[in-house]
Amino acid sequence: MNDISYRMKKNLTFILFFSAILVSIAQDNKRGPIIQLKEDRSRRPASVNDSISSSQMNNNINKNTEAKIEDYLVISSEMDTIRVDTSLTIEKYYKMNYLRKDNFQLLPFSNSGLAYNELSFRSKKSHHTEIGAMNKKILYQSADDINYYHVPTPFTELMYRSVFVQGQTLDALYTVNTSKRYNFSISRKGLRSLGNYQNFISNPTIFTFTSNYLSKSKKYNFRFHYTKQELFAEQNGGIKENDIINFESGDEQFIDRGVFDPQFENASNQFSSKRFFLDHIYHFNETDSLSKSSYSLRHILSYEEQENRFDQTSPNNFFGEAFANEKISDKIFLNSFKTRFIFSYNQNLIGEIKIGTEFIQDKYFLENFQTEIFANDQRKINSETGFLFLNYVKKMNRLKFDLFSSNKIFGDNESMLIGFDTHLKLNENNSIVFKLLSSKYTPAYNTSLFASNYLNYNWNNELDYVESNRVSLLLNFPKILDVNIDYHSLNNFVQFEKTNLSTTSTDEVYGIMPIQYNEKIDFYSINFNKKITFGKFTFDSRLMYQKSSHESKISFPEIVSRNTLFFSTEMFKKALFLQSGFSLKYFSSYYMKGYDPVLSELYVQNDKLFGEFPLVDFFINAKIQQTRFFLKFEHLNSSITGYNYYSAPNYPYRDFSIRFGLVWNFFL
Repeated sequence: MNDISYRMKKNLTFILFFSAILVSIAQDNKRGPIIQLKEDRSRRPASVNDSISSSQMNNNINKNTEAKIEDYLVISSEMDTIRVDTSLTIEKYYKMNYLRKDNFQLLPFSNSGLAYNELSFRSKKSHHTEIGAMNKKILYQSADDINYYHVPTPFTELMYRSVFVQGQTLDALYTVNTSKRYNFSISRKGLRSLGNYQNFISNPTIFTFTSNYLSKSKKYNFRFHYTKQELFAEQNGGIKENDIINFESGDEQFIDRGVFDPQFENASNQFSSKRFFLDHIYHFNETDSLSKSSYSLRHILSYEEQENRFDQTSPNNFFGEAFANEKISDKIFLNSFKTRFIFSYNQNLIGEIKIGTEFIQDKYFLENFQTEIFANDQRKINSETGFLFLNYVKKMNRLKFDLFSSNKIFGDNESMLIGFDTHLKLNENNSIVFKLLSSKYTPAYNTSLFASNYLNYNWNNELDYVESNRVSLLLNFPKILDVNIDYHSLNNFVQFEKTNLSTTSTDEVYGIMPIQYNEKIDFYSINFNKKITFGKFTFDSRLMYQKSSHESKISFPEIVSRNTLFFSTEMFKKALFLQSGFSLKYFSSYYMKGYDPVLSELYVQNDKLFGEFPLVDFFINAKIQQTRFFLKFEHLNSSITGYNYYSAPNYPYRDFSIRFGLVWNFFL
């Protein structure tokens, strides 16, 4: 603990020193126009009435009478901007969780921030090779997830939510503009929850520092962030097979989940990451000039160290035999250096053309002292890969075309990405979006090389690159129906499968290993979303139908649905806005993936079906000025509809619980 505290102080000292240098460069006490950035109108609040007005800002929460809510900006990694939104909507309720994202396609485990199962196919976001530990990556914040800010006065956001048994979730953000052109922010997201089952503590933490600056001439702009992530969780392997009957019986003596003996009580895993990221751009002519053409040069630099580890004080028969009866400490590392140069030319008639190069250097290696005398000497993978990047964007009235590609030109990892997006805006509310995406990529490093003290977790594979094709059609008609159609075609797909192991032990023994499929796998899904309002009542419904050509390899529930009926009203002379209602989530039975704590991966199993259990929640949400309150009676039907609910095989889902949370914004 002292070592962690020392490292945190050391990192914070570096950040504050770096910030002080930037502040001295950027300091300017004169007020002027805010940063000119691309605005993503699709992300703005649907109704201004749901958010605070400028008059409320001036009179109630801000000492600076010149500041308006429209001036408080959140800037994404793609330079899209939205204003700070203090509204209370049903979408905010869906995002009131540790991820702060709508988890419609995810199924959380019994403890918060520990692990997730998947209810739909998640396509790979990037064609770059990853370390693995993909279940931890759900909690992980990539460079694309980092936001930057521009605010006329200091802004603070606090998010709190209760957890299970002991602990809490806290997500705190503070950001300030020291001048009209320089901003920095500091945020820390932390969770600690004991959980209802033995040896199942969850304790992830994320610290982030961001900074952005625009020169006085508006020709030069930089953005920088540093983030340190430690996603820790105790692991117990789930409840034992002979306890399944006791769990599903609903007997009162087993309602206290602490009475169940887990598979083991001496293990934990942790995914750690430390990233330095710089994105800066120079415009050769002013962006607000009357010139019909503009030129710019952009440079993106990133260095990241990632580590995934599994620790166990002694081997357990649950994972099979071990090389040595010693402490398990399986570690994999990936140090990744990325640099990209992009030259951009923008002309009114032609459109925007971007051409650039990218270089990635990866160093993947293992550290496991127990296996050194048993395994071969190939314990690392070094790769260097260069890419050529092309992008063409053209806007014509209501139509927008976006062509992009990134292709390997030299190096070790096979990689290619070609995509095409077409966006047709029919009117202010309705639009049609068509997307094509074709990629090939090298499978995750942990599928090619892994070593463990457990015999079943050792491999050194020569895998072919994966080919993925995706076609998407989005029909956005809010007053009629929103429809999202996705089709995926996969070749040489790689994932983990459960293997059958013979044993003389009375305890269950299993192992998993990476499998590459030679045949083509097709998967498609159709999403329907409709919101109907009648008076003060609103019915929000989402339905997803999906199908796989090889359900023994890619299995997901055919039907996933969420239906929410809620009541909204203003009270006490509009001082309080209230929402209250019921939400029902349901998915059909399927061969649910298992969870492996050694690798932090999900694996395919075809032994038992899971699903067909409803999840009913009752909620009361309220908003007073800039504070939003969330009270949730979660899974209130658990004792009524039967104890057959699981997040993964042998991992029961959450019982009935009462959760409280709030989001509090401060405008100083």
